[in-house]
Amino acid sequence: MTGEGQSPTRRERARVVDRAGIAVARRIVVKVGSSSISGDNAGQIEPLVDALAAAYGRGAEIVLVSSGAIATGLPHLRLDARPTDLATQQAAAAVGQNVLIYRYQESLRRYSIVAGQVLLTAGDIQNPTHRSNAQRAMERLLDLRILPIVNENDTVATQEIRFGDNDRLAALVSKLVSADALVLLSDVDALYTRPPHEPGAVTIVDVPFGDDLAGVTFGDAGAAGVGTGGAGTKVAAARYAAEAGTPVLITSTANVSRALSGEDVGTFFEAAKP
Repeated sequence: MTGEGQSPTRRERARVVDRAGIAVARRIVVKVGSSSISGDNAGQIEPLVDALAAAYGRGAEIVLVSSGAIATGLPHLRLDARPTDLATQQAAAAVGQNVLIYRYQESLRRYSIVAGQVLLTAGDIQNPTHRSNAQRAMERLLDLRILPIVNENDTVATQEIRFGDNDRLAALVSKLVSADALVLLSDVDALYTRPPHEPGAVTIVDVPFGDDLAGVTFGDAGAAGVGTGGAGTKVAAARYAAEAGTPVLITSTANVSRALSGEDVGTFFEAAKP
């Protein structure tokens, strides 16, 4: 476990070279999308927490990057679709973030795990002082065996400083804490050579480092319409994390337990060699 004064850049990283290595990785960032944990899918929080707790129980340090604040807040504002204006998005996030964290903590209580909320803007990552403060806070949370739950601070973020999607945020957080693996979850079980509902779509199993995925066509955000990411954002995030030395697995939220157990699921992005 990382000591209080130890920088994550000096922490000895566990070399994860394939899916099986995720089962023994010491520090894992897991990102879950809005469509997987909001609306009719809010019930997926409990099996997600079950999987995180299992990894936590074997000694892994887990950072959860969770979308869903705006989507969770919509019903409480009597809205049936994601708002397009920034002020209403901020209002929905202010309400939804509170509800979302409550749902996580209620589920985590079964395992006596305490969550710590970390809200970031792109400006926090770009500003050296803010970045250092965020890094130090998360290191201390992990040292205390608290589960950091990270989200974009939608209540104060403006269009100019937004991450745009939490896949990118998860990749940045992975680099910030020197994660041994990043798992990106959505409602699709893997990457495909074209949108999976189209004829001829083939699963992409492994992506060697530096592979430009020539000829692959990516779709937009999922059909739920509550998130901002899609396959293209996940690929961009995976490449960023891989270049920083963190391998990435992309799969569905339904497969999270198998993913964290190192089973043969999803699409695995190989990281740059140290």
